[in-house]
Amino acid sequence: MAAISLSSVHASPSPRVSSPRISRNTPGPTLYSRFTPSFSFPSLSSSTTLRVDTPRSRRPFLLIASAVKSLGETDQLPIAEIESIPAESGVYAVYDKSDELQFVGISRNIGASVSTHVKSVPELCGSVKVGIVEEPDKAVLTQAWKSWIEEHIKVIGKVPPGNKAGNNTWVKQTPRKKSDIRLTPGRHVELNVPLEELIDRLVKENKVVAFIKGSRSAPQCGFSQRVVGILESQGVDYETVDVLDDDYNHGLREKLKSYSNWPTFPQVFVKGELLGGCDILTSMYENGELANMFK
Repeated sequence: MAAISLSSVHASPSPRVSSPRISRNTPGPTLYSRFTPSFSFPSLSSSTTLRVDTPRSRRPFLLIASAVKSLGETDQLPIAEIESIPAESGVYAVYDKSDELQFVGISRNIGASVSTHVKSVPELCGSVKVGIVEEPDKAVLTQAWKSWIEEHIKVIGKVPPGNKAGNNTWVKQTPRKKSDIRLTPGRHVELNVPLEELIDRLVKENKVVAFIKGSRSAPQCGFSQRVVGILESQGVDYETVDVLDDDYNHGLREKLKSYSNWPTFPQVFVKGELLGGCDILTSMYENGELANMFK
């Protein structure tokens, strides 16, 4: 799906055709042209091998352009045929329903990336151009993307809207992680409420609380990292408390041991009750008990 047309690229394709595979849905096979470019830097050169095959669905013949074709030479694939886009690496260009280029991207899984765009911004997705690059490295993918962007700028005079600086429409945003809870305003501030009572309130007022070494964004031990990873994978809303934060959680480690009657960390509480540490959480995760608990 990537089109690489750089002045420093020399391609010599040698075609190899495989037997078409026909599936059960719509009549007619779909054609893919795939290239395997090998590049050397700094003078970029490529040798390509073309393989044409068909997916398992019976769809009209739709040609997906090779990685060495220019953007203009690459055929557009209707978004209605999105299921025929392979889960392979390359470059892709998304056009709206008026055939205006909206975004040029690179991906290790083009099919998944385009599907995500169709779900998030369906009004901007009418068709797509795809260039497949087999076994590419990051530099090859970047050069392919750059060549399509430069070609579009040369013709239109500006970058696609989705590729403009500051436009995050097409970029998957990483959710901001919650901050770790601080039980006290500071170690030099006298508490009006005993620390044990603060612990009790915290675990009873929140569905899941994990007392870990370090923060949820930077755990300071392998067990804590494992616990955070498991809780993240379950998609559960949970709170974390850093037992190593001696400024805002001063005295917590010893007080928590007596509160829970559990000598080690991390400690995970669910609905006010101690569930256990890393070993117990891992075991419940692996046998499916944890998922049922969080339903």
